[in-house]
Amino acid sequence: MKVLVTGGAGFVGSQLTRALVAQGHQVCVLRRASSKTLMLDGLPVEHLFGDILEPEAVNQAVAGCDLVYHVAALSSYWRAQRDQIYRVNVEGTRVVMAACLQARVSRVVHTSSVAAIGVRQDAPADENAPFDAFSATWAYADSKRRAELEVHRAIDRGLNAVIVNPAAVIGPGDHYRISSSMVIEFARRPIPAVPRGGVCLADVAAVVQGHLSAAERGRTGERYILGGENLTNLEVAATLCDIAGQRPPRWTIPDWVLGPAALAVDAFNRISSQPPVVTGEQFRLAARNVFYDSSKAVCELGYPLLPFRNAAERAYTWYKEHGYLM
Repeated sequence: MKVLVTGGAGFVGSQLTRALVAQGHQVCVLRRASSKTLMLDGLPVEHLFGDILEPEAVNQAVAGCDLVYHVAALSSYWRAQRDQIYRVNVEGTRVVMAACLQARVSRVVHTSSVAAIGVRQDAPADENAPFDAFSATWAYADSKRRAELEVHRAIDRGLNAVIVNPAAVIGPGDHYRISSSMVIEFARRPIPAVPRGGVCLADVAAVVQGHLSAAERGRTGERYILGGENLTNLEVAATLCDIAGQRPPRWTIPDWVLGPAALAVDAFNRISSQPPVVTGEQFRLAARNVFYDSSKAVCELGYPLLPFRNAAERAYTWYKEHGYLM
């Protein structure tokens, strides 16, 4: 098949591109001219230059494709302004879905996020969890939820699309340092304490397999959580420190510290002329158990639940080999 991957130069997009090439597909990658192509070097793919906010470029890229993976998004939300997050994630998705409808693409896989599902405190959230009030105030989560609404609007008009919702993706090749940046942080220096919450962590190899299976077996209009292990922040830190040979944290940071810190960060970001380095949402989220249930993807897609440690070890080795841990 002729396959297009938007955001193919990114972490998940590049790993997905590699898998599609290995399957023998004719693969095109839509990316910006400024994108780093480290993970695409040597692959026999066609590079198409453009932004998902440019309808003409997207229409040209989608034309003639049998399958489109819409992976492009602004994932490093803490480095971006609020309006930019919505513009890229929501308007960009609207442009891509419109192009796929116009080109009569046979199948579309939209890469969303577990953030679009929201957070539950009583149990791991599944695909039917109600979008919670906290997530509604978090620009990234709300933008990904609204992007899914754009996909459903296109489905209502006849598009054959399915949605996948990866958790925090860990593994080698994350040169933009999104979720896997935690590997670098714990490897560089001892960190004495972490927030009391927890996180769902997905191996990039499993997430790629989930994308491939969703294209083949996913039901139109359905969403599938692509997660992995649900671990407390202390458990994550202990694993990463053991891999890197660092002393693990001994304490958790109390909520009464995180709350004021989040307010202070938000206030600074409002007056700063520079892109945010960290946001209040990250502080607030870190105190919660952000856990997810991948049972639906396991049952319907054959999604593999892979251990966090193996993904973290491969990420650590990759970062070390590429000079990130100097």
